[in-house]
Amino acid sequence: MIIRPVQYFLVALMFLFSGSVFAQHVEENESAHEESFNAGEMILEHVIDAYEWHILTYGDFHLSIPLPIIIYSDGRLVTFMSSAFHHGHTPALFDENNKLIQAEDIDHNQTIAFGLAVMKEGAHKGKLGYINTEKYIQHHQIEEAVEAGVPYDFSITKNVVSLWISLILIVLIFVIVAKSYKTRKGMAPKGLQSMLEPFIVFIRDDIAKASIGEKKYEKYLPYLLTIFFFIFFNNLFGLVPFFPGGANLTGNIAITMVLALFTFVITNVSGKKAYWIHIVNTPGVPWWLKIPIPLMPIVELVGLITKPFVLMVRLFANITAGHIIVLGFISLIFIFGNMHPAIGYGVSIVSIAFTIFLTFLEILVALIQAYVFTLLSALYFGAATEEHH
Repeated sequence: MIIRPVQYFLVALMFLFSGSVFAQHVEENESAHEESFNAGEMILEHVIDAYEWHILTYGDFHLSIPLPIIIYSDGRLVTFMSSAFHHGHTPALFDENNKLIQAEDIDHNQTIAFGLAVMKEGAHKGKLGYINTEKYIQHHQIEEAVEAGVPYDFSITKNVVSLWISLILIVLIFVIVAKSYKTRKGMAPKGLQSMLEPFIVFIRDDIAKASIGEKKYEKYLPYLLTIFFFIFFNNLFGLVPFFPGGANLTGNIAITMVLALFTFVITNVSGKKAYWIHIVNTPGVPWWLKIPIPLMPIVELVGLITKPFVLMVRLFANITAGHIIVLGFISLIFIFGNMHPAIGYGVSIVSIAFTIFLTFLEILVALIQAYVFTLLSALYFGAATEEHH
């Protein structure tokens, strides 16, 4: 059966995932329990964006893909690779010519113009900030050195790279599918075409036509197909625990905000006369609710904002919550392992079992969230373009 190999593959993925999390923290847990395992910090590191793409940590061995850092501030544009931060443990120091200073030159009276570090705490935690170079040289602690100032950050982060990878894959997949439709016209679907056609037909017939109408749906169908497959594919990529997966792209509120803004703009640009009349002068509402305080128009205008806001928060919250729950079960291994290694091994069996179950559930959630976002967008388009008599 097809299901059994898929099950084996997912189980293998989850063991790899748990192994990577274990490897990242094993050194801390083995060094005489110098400090207890911080589950919240570990979960946050895996959920938020990053300036490098972490692959593996085992003891002193740290494997990651450095990404370009691009910042602009005080009239200067500075570019360098995130490897200058040495996995976030040291800042990047620069001379007056905006050139990176090598660590071995600091002790030779090297002039330091400014320094940048990934903030470890505060409102800008995980973001780049300027440091007090004198404090850092004296104490060698980023926490003491970080100042309030932050530059304009245009860096190519983990989520940006994940976005590019997913877009390239989606374009390649649909170019292949489109070519199949041209070369196999009138024939039964095959390969990728047969796999994606049920989704395409479902979105066309049960979402676009049903919500927008037979006459107007074709205008909005390309957008609906795009957001559905973009959200669905990136939801699935986020479940893969190794490169090029593992980025929490659809769990990033900036991404969901842009998607919601697209729907908001298309809805209001497409709005017919009747749509706007219902907002500013709602039919059937008593006059005293419209003047002197236009209560109903205010409510309707607030509704214009809350609709895309709900789209944004729903996708962000559901995807992020799924990742947090999975990482929470993985964290139980280390929390109980700090008490006693035997307890940690015993809990690991239960944690891995629940993690595998939740991974199957997240696959379903990945599909449902893509469907809900697409359906609600179609409903908004239908309401905006509906002709009233």
